[in-house]
Formats: sequence, C-alpha cells, structure tokens
Amino acid sequence: MKISVHAVGRMKAGPERELADRYFERFAKSGPGVGLEFAGITEIAEGRSQSAAERQRDEGARLQALLQPGTALILLDERGKSLSSQDLANRIGQLRDGGRKALVLAIGGADGHDPPLRDQADLVLSFGALTWPHQLVRVMLGEQLYRVATILSGHPYHRA
Repeated sequence: MKISVHAVGRMKAGPERELADRYFERFAKSGPGVGLEFAGITEIAEGRSQSAAERQRDEGARLQALLQPGTALILLDERGKSLSSQDLANRIGQLRDGGRKALVLAIGGADGHDPPLRDQADLVLSFGALTWPHQLVRVMLGEQLYRVATILSGHPYHRA
C-alpha cells in the first residue's frame, strides 16, 4: 500500500524538518518489508479566503482533487480519535490487508479540515487534545509511521 502525506503549509528548513525527514526516511526503508511504501509528502499553500469556512473548503477541495478512487484517508485533527500506536498500526494493517492500494494522511491548515472531508475520512486521528504546531505534527506523524512499520514487522523498536 502506498502511503503519502498531504500537508497544508510548507515546512521550512531547520531542526524540525531534519527530524521529520529522519523519521520519514526510516519509514521509507522499513515500510516495504510489511507492504507499506512511502510515496512522499505533498505540500499545498494555505487557503487565502477571508473566512475560515472558505479556507477549509478550498484546502479540502485541493486534497479531494488528489485522491484517487479507493484511496483510504486519515485526517489529523484535534477532534479525532486518540489511538495507541498499536491501534494505529492495526488500523493501517487492516486497510492494507483489506486491499486498499493507497493511504493519504492529511495534516490540515490552521483552521482544520472541512467538515464534509472529515465525514468522508476512514479515520479522524488526534495526537491529543492539545493543539500542535504544524512542524511538530509532521515530526510526530513521521515517527508514528516508522513505529507502525516496526510494530507490523515485530521489530523491538516499539515496546509496550
């Protein structure tokens, strides 16, 4: 299953980008052994509309335009479900084993995701009730994808 990340906003050079890149590289190397291929990160600029709802619709439409039929969608949103790493690995493994060919994990803009897009998602995932800066969310997502690959492969990186 090809896994890609869709992010509203650009990641600037610096320590956060270096750390995120490190985890995405680890995932890219460890994922193929368990049927997960890292397809990269797509960045889009934040919407320029006046209202938050219009920005959400604009950003959501640009994400929707990139989704191929049958692609699984996981949205990162503070209002989503808080899962353990094991549960996230199980969910991604079920999507893979269920025949899904692609998965997009989407990091929204400052206003969050468009409600119709949340309704369409296979999972709305939260990294906790706190609001996290975009750069840190990308680091945490990269680390969790790497952790998912290690859990699915039985590697001792994840100890619970």
